[in-house]
Amino acid sequence: MHEVVNWIVETVGAMGYLGIFIMMFLESSFFPFPSEVAMIPAGYLASKGEMNIVAAFLAGAGGSLAGALFNYILGHKLGRPFLVKYGKYLMIKPETIDKTEAFFEKYGPASTLFGRLIPGIRQYISLPAGIGKMPLASFSIFTFLGAGIWCAVLLALGYMFGEHEDQIQEALHYILAVIFVVIAGVFYYYRRKNKKVEEEFITELDKEAN
Repeated sequence: MHEVVNWIVETVGAMGYLGIFIMMFLESSFFPFPSEVAMIPAGYLASKGEMNIVAAFLAGAGGSLAGALFNYILGHKLGRPFLVKYGKYLMIKPETIDKTEAFFEKYGPASTLFGRLIPGIRQYISLPAGIGKMPLASFSIFTFLGAGIWCAVLLALGYMFGEHEDQIQEALHYILAVIFVVIAGVFYYYRRKNKKVEEEFITELDKEAN
């Protein structure tokens, strides 16, 4: 395992920021590529002064956004029936579409933000966003924020723990749990707040009508 980690670190270092961008593009599209492979070694290299952590972050988040836009366009232009029928050639299973579509319908556009933190949802949440014709600007903002959080977490773990994979995995579980709870709490707060404003608006309309 130590040799594999060293090889990954050397590969990321050799390819530089373009390599990070490409790897994160693949991870964010339909290609099954783990983002940890790119971002954690980048954080480790930044701790040694061999990479700029801000540039690594922008390359990672930018690659994630580009890959997500690729999936968004697939959903937007080709539609659900096409993806269900031919998605298998892109390694996209019908049950994957069903799963992410249900998640998107339940949580709305904000799912493209905190869905980026959930394995199995992260790579494919862009598909139902495209199928549902979510506004591109909102999609891009939410996706970049979610991808940015994820990339920042992985970079920080690589920076702090380096090659200690066991410590990284343990810390990652706790950090993601905290982040997800915070985001879910904020989402719930604003949803309740908007609902209250909507109810007050309807009440005022009823008063004026009477």
